[in-house]
Amino acid sequence: MKKGINYLVGVFDDDDVLLKAVATVRASGIRIHECYTPFPVHGLGDALGYKRSKLPIAAFLFGMLGTSLALLMQFYMMGIDWPMIIGGKNFTSIPTFFPVTFELTVLLSALGMVGTFMVISDLRPYGKAKVFDLRATDDKFIMAIDLSKNSIDTAEIKQTLSSAGAVEINEKHG
Repeated sequence: MKKGINYLVGVFDDDDVLLKAVATVRASGIRIHECYTPFPVHGLGDALGYKRSKLPIAAFLFGMLGTSLALLMQFYMMGIDWPMIIGGKNFTSIPTFFPVTFELTVLLSALGMVGTFMVISDLRPYGKAKVFDLRATDDKFIMAIDLSKNSIDTAEIKQTLSSAGAVEINEKHG
């Protein structure tokens, strides 16, 4: 965590309670930093107001790059660099290029999506993960609220969290 940033961390026992709490907290005007759960909670992304991912667009663009590179590579190799007559066919016969084009399209699309996901998610080998509560990997559901991004008083946020069903409210200092 960055130094000097304070977080309020609400701990919940149930995923349904967390979903209702997210709606309650957001309705009261409090900005939620993130929610951490031990398993995927369906509808949590929508409740937090996340927009649809742009990863499919990146996959399409990387796939088109793979297709273009594969076709250009094969046209250059078979038509210009080292033309060979195979079975009496033309030097640049499109149907013979399909397997290599397909494979390079899939390869670049997959690698591009992995790289894009890592950049978007801020995953890097030298980064340090924010761990608000270790129990989020076992059986608790965590809602982190960044106090520097909220103009509402801390006591009011604590009251909202407890009335929304938080079993614990902790303050974490950066």
